Amino acid sequence: MGALSKIRKRINGSSEAATIPHHPSGTMSAISIPQSTNGSMIDLRAIKKAYETDAGPFLALKGIDLQVDKGEFVAVVGKSGSGKSTLINMFTGIDHPTEGEVVVAQTPIRQLDEGQMAQWRGRNLGIVFQFFQLLPTLTVVENVMIPMDLAGKYEGHRLERAMFLLDQVGIADEAYKFPASISGGEQQRAAIARALANDPPILVADEPTGNLDSRTAESVFQLFESLVAEGKTILMVTHDGELAGRVPRTITLADGLIISETKN
Repeated sequence: MGALSKIRKRINGSSEAATIPHHPSGTMSAISIPQSTNGSMIDLRAIKKAYETDAGPFLALKGIDLQVDKGEFVAVVGKSGSGKSTLINMFTGIDHPTEGEVVVAQTPIRQLDEGQMAQWRGRNLGIVFQFFQLLPTLTVVENVMIPMDLAGKYEGHRLERAMFLLDQVGIADEAYKFPASISGGEQQRAAIARALANDPPILVADEPTGNLDSRTAESVFQLFESLVAEGKTILMVTHDGELAGRVPRTITLADGLIISETKN
């Protein structure tokens, strides 16, 4: 029985079970994904996103142009409703723009179907959520192994890699504990290890320090800096102006537009 099958068996009957898609072979089949020759790691071109509301169309993004190169560390700041979450949804493929082109990791992702998108996202993006999103019925190390199993990577070495990543983020001793039995800072570190499971070139962090005390937030930020030094591209959404001021490049959004860009 493969790791994913064991995990499915363990969480059978739990509400989280529905979040794990089933692939009969336990891995994703090879899919041909279109490639672009553009050099940027993230390239958003004239992105507009409109939502239909009872009051009529609402334009959440109003023509965003944004390029992020390999190895950059970029902060995105702005008030609630400025378009930060919508922007993240565009280049993670969670949602598609009404107009414009999205090219991420040399892939024009609007051209991908659902199966291609799942494979592409699993291999190219690691996403760190504000509220961790760890499955509570799995141990920390099992949470880290899930992306590898879903993407069909590191077969036969998943436990070894998961332990390596937990050691890298400083919580290897907590590997066989359940999320509820470790601290918020440790849960965030576990979430970062999970995001790195498939060694993606891009890490997306949505308010990664929003629920952490200042000391823990600092340690998470230092971890991000070390990952950038190793060549990862990180885009971090944050409300913390002081933290954003320490990132080499800061993008400010307001009313669906980029209103300023600062290099620190």
